[in-house]
Amino acid sequence: MSPSPTQPYYLQASPLNIRFNRLVGWLARHGISLLGSQELSVRGRKSGRMQRVPVNPHLHEGVRYLVSARGHSQWVRNMRAAGGGELRRGRRTQVFSAVEITEDAHKAAVLRTYLERWGWEVNQYFQGVTAKSTDAEILAACPDHPVFRIADAG
Repeated sequence: MSPSPTQPYYLQASPLNIRFNRLVGWLARHGISLLGSQELSVRGRKSGRMQRVPVNPHLHEGVRYLVSARGHSQWVRNMRAAGGGELRRGRRTQVFSAVEITEDAHKAAVLRTYLERWGWEVNQYFQGVTAKSTDAEILAACPDHPVFRIADAG
């Protein structure tokens, strides 16, 4: 699926993925992280309630990022409206602010290292783009995969 001005890229999770994500989120909430996974909570832009989803925070050149492998998902839309959220692993909760990365060269560098680290899990959402893809291929994937720089709120 390629993005269009009216319909940005978003790959809906399968019922099996939804169940798996619930399990990973439950584990993170209870202090068990699968390879660094955490539970993201972000305020819903319409409901005002905290929405939860498991994520893989990514460290690139000493800065933390959240990458949406599935595209312009609900958590991405909520993050744009809220400007931050919470990451949780067990009893440890980090409140953070988030800034979306829009500069393609910076975003492409983050995506490449994200795919190096998490490609085994997320390559299926990148339509054939991998960490070994050319710079042009990764740049072409940038509009489909929002990236947020996160920092402690305060």
